[in-house]
Amino acid sequence: MFLTLKLLANRHPSFIARTVFVKNNNVDDACRLVNRILGKEGILEQFRLTRYYEKPFQTRRRVNHEKCKAIYNEDMERKIHFVLRKNRHEPFPGCH
Repeated sequence: MFLTLKLLANRHPSFIARTVFVKNNNVDDACRLVNRILGKEGILEQFRLTRYYEKPFQTRRRVNHEKCKAIYNEDMERKIHFVLRKNRHEPFPGCH
């Protein structure tokens, strides 16, 4: 147990700083909370990416896909906010 914590402390110091209390012996909720914290900090993604060797062409493809996805998501979010303007009292303020 100590060895595992020592290895984790060297690689992921932010993980050791997290303490989750289990209320009313509800371990499932505590595990969900730990998984949410690890996902939010990017540790699960880092683990997934470094688990196996990724060839350089796969790395380039993944990085380019992430860039394109970020641009697409930004544009779609902007369009959604534009379409949702119709729910306002004055959809286009300053145009009258």
